[in-house]
Amino acid sequence: MSKSLRKASGTWRQYTAAAIINIAAVSTGVSIGWTSPVVPQLEGPTPPVGTYPMTKDQISWLTSIFCIAALIISPVCSVLSEKFGRKILGCLIAIPLGLSWLLTILAQDFSCLLIARIFTGFGGGMTIFLVPIYVAEIATDDVRGKLGSFLLFALSIGILLAFVLGVVMSYQMFAICGMILPIVFISGFMFMPETPIYLLRKCRTKEAERSLMWLRGNDKTAVDREIVQLMKIIEDDSTSARSIGLRDLVRDRGTIKGTLIAFALLPGQQACGNSVVFMYCATIFQLAGSSLSPNASAIVLGVMQLVAAFLSTVTIERVGRRLLLLISCGGMAICHGLLALFFLLQTSNYDLSFFRWTPVIVLCFFTTLYSIGLGPVAFVVATEVLNPEIAALTNSIAMTLTWTIFFTVIKSFPLASGLIGSYGCFAIFSFCCTCTFLITYFLVPETKGKPIEAILRELNTPMQKPGDDNSNIDSIEIK
Repeated sequence: MSKSLRKASGTWRQYTAAAIINIAAVSTGVSIGWTSPVVPQLEGPTPPVGTYPMTKDQISWLTSIFCIAALIISPVCSVLSEKFGRKILGCLIAIPLGLSWLLTILAQDFSCLLIARIFTGFGGGMTIFLVPIYVAEIATDDVRGKLGSFLLFALSIGILLAFVLGVVMSYQMFAICGMILPIVFISGFMFMPETPIYLLRKCRTKEAERSLMWLRGNDKTAVDREIVQLMKIIEDDSTSARSIGLRDLVRDRGTIKGTLIAFALLPGQQACGNSVVFMYCATIFQLAGSSLSPNASAIVLGVMQLVAAFLSTVTIERVGRRLLLLISCGGMAICHGLLALFFLLQTSNYDLSFFRWTPVIVLCFFTTLYSIGLGPVAFVVATEVLNPEIAALTNSIAMTLTWTIFFTVIKSFPLASGLIGSYGCFAIFSFCCTCTFLITYFLVPETKGKPIEAILRELNTPMQKPGDDNSNIDSIEIK
């Protein structure tokens, strides 16, 4: 087989591995989207679970307990992935996801359904923690960004699928269809390889070579060269022979910058207000005087998110990570600013009948901007700017912050909108997007097409300007 054919074969195998692990993300997306069409049924006069309609307080716990469960599991994921490996943790994801749907099918009351949502949070937290790390560690530099952007695309597919299934299927059939996805995931992922760099860190060189041979299309020359490069990264890391601790996050300039970037971008995904836009989109559409039903409005935004996530997948390796982040954060800040202005004028009793369409258009733009930039790219960059030795710990802490903000925003938005008005809430979201924009501008480098060792070297360079396309760094080869 020629070298070009081996490279093409390896690329398709990387796509296959990334697609299979993202089936778990599709399943998580379905679980997240489940609340939108099912909550009205649970509040109705003849609910599918229990004999009486569920209260607003019960519904609020069903929608937010997901975040608490994910918050609890995130630190555990770091330990499990380092002790047992990425593949074993990936296989374990199917257990809580499967149990959540089984309990949803069998639920007879609120408590059983609440436990089901807790398992959903466990599975979702494990998925969102593991997928970016696994994909980053198996992918070559030329497709790492594209494969990393699969996560939001898969979540978007799942959310939209849930919106549609909730409309066309009964409660029971919806849950049965949801249970199929974890089974499909585990059936495929159990045959995928462990990540090569994890195996090398555990001194399992032969297994790492076999893993790379499969992922690189049996190109022995490329595999030998990559093993030398990965071993160099491990040898240069003083933590390779001991356990990882918090002090390792501040051991050098590059690690500090990488940690700050991860702590800014991942929690920034929720501080930007995306969860509020999706979970309260029907309310916002209603305030705008839209004739769309709640389910129809949710499907509209679901389609917009899916299309934009697909565009991000095909453009991330062409446009670059940094530019997408800047466009996304800057655009979302403007969108929230416009919504804040609209609701402020509405509160001040201005006649806005001619501008009732404004929130609908702004929300569509917001969803598109989030899905082409901060949504998918944050996961990609957060793994690219970190040494593989500390990636699991750093991302675990970052995801803990993310889930904390997610829960806080969802639970506090109704109360906050009553205290400071909808315009005040959207003004805060605009401020958060602006902060993420500034952090991206001053700290985040362009990582498109660069080897991990080159990115780490750039972060450790004192006078390196973020976003500079330093071709000299890219051209350095490890000998």
